Amino acid sequence: MNARLVRRIQALSRPLDPLPISVPPSLKLLPGIRAILFDIYGTMLVSSSGDIGAERKANREDALLDALTAAGFSGVDRESGKLGVRLLDQNIAEAHDARRREGIKHPEVEIREIWRSVIEGLLEAKAVQGPVGEESVCTLAVEYECRVNPVWPMPHLKETVNALHGSGRKLGVVSNAQFYTPLTLGAFPETGWGGGLFDPGLCAWSYKLREAKPSERLVQTALRRLEESEGIKPSEVLYVGNDMLNDILPADRAGCRTALFAGDGRSFRLREGEPRVAGINPDLVVTDLLQLVKALV
Repeated sequence: MNARLVRRIQALSRPLDPLPISVPPSLKLLPGIRAILFDIYGTMLVSSSGDIGAERKANREDALLDALTAAGFSGVDRESGKLGVRLLDQNIAEAHDARRREGIKHPEVEIREIWRSVIEGLLEAKAVQGPVGEESVCTLAVEYECRVNPVWPMPHLKETVNALHGSGRKLGVVSNAQFYTPLTLGAFPETGWGGGLFDPGLCAWSYKLREAKPSERLVQTALRRLEESEGIKPSEVLYVGNDMLNDILPADRAGCRTALFAGDGRSFRLREGEPRVAGINPDLVVTDLLQLVKALV
């Protein structure tokens, strides 16, 4: 099923250019970096919404109607889309509330559980007909996400990851994500994911940990694996992300070196006026991913 979903992601994807942004780079040489951890949405991938799960301008009801049809459901009409979007938002909110009651400040959902509940609600309301199973749930999730948040590799991503991997450095991911995020990386050869340039064991995904950034648990999970498997300390790790709050703050607190990516006006988040990032200064500000290679030579 994964190969089929990868093909659907490829079929639904179209080139996206980053939006211009007036932020100057701030570069210097960073010696001693042995590993690089990347954020994905807005850093490795141009994201039309700026981030996974962000507020989207796309017509979500139309997107859901098309996704339901593509996933093999029948009896779909305008009311199916309205009810489905309402159920989607309601189930996400309830899941977040439940996790917060457990003491989790920044909860994350497992989107397959959410979509299963949405389908069950639509079936109960006789708004659609079709099966509830792993294949239909995963297909619906991918078909919907590709419509409301299309993505495309960031310029110079291929050259950057090839050079960093070729230098002998370990590459990993720390990102807000869902099950389809690694599939999306695999859909684009430019990411290096399908070519084995990233070590899956050095990746931390929010949907697996049920916590989202800016929780420090994500980056700490990846750093622990780096130290245990490679003997790499946090001070030898560079974290690259586009958001001062979600990316730079937790990585800085964990002891990493940091690079703020200011390459796309959709996703760049300086968070001016946010007290939590007051006094936090990234080691680098890069406006093109290739600048990372020059800083680490």
